[in-house]
Amino acid sequence: MHTVVIILILAGTFFFATATLGLLRFPDFYTRMHATGKGDTLGAFLSFVGLALYTLLYEISLDTILVSIKLMFIAIFIFVANPTATHALTKAGLDCDVEPWTKGDASK
Repeated sequence: MHTVVIILILAGTFFFATATLGLLRFPDFYTRMHATGKGDTLGAFLSFVGLALYTLLYEISLDTILVSIKLMFIAIFIFVANPTATHALTKAGLDCDVEPWTKGDASK
């Protein structure tokens, strides 16, 4: 069980790191939103699932079960809310006429 918890939390950290790298390296608003929307959602979900399992690792009592359930509810909320927020921000960018990057913009 320790191995599963470590893998989940490390995978979540990996996706957070790649989302941050995408935010820093991608050329325009839309590709940056794509990278952070996908990476942060999956990173947070995996990290919270790992933490929920970690709370049950040493002792299974009513307190640890409730904490684990709360962490899973937070993970599900982030899994639903983060893509919705990313979509809303991207739509706002379209409404404000933010131009997407094209291949011709690479020479500028």
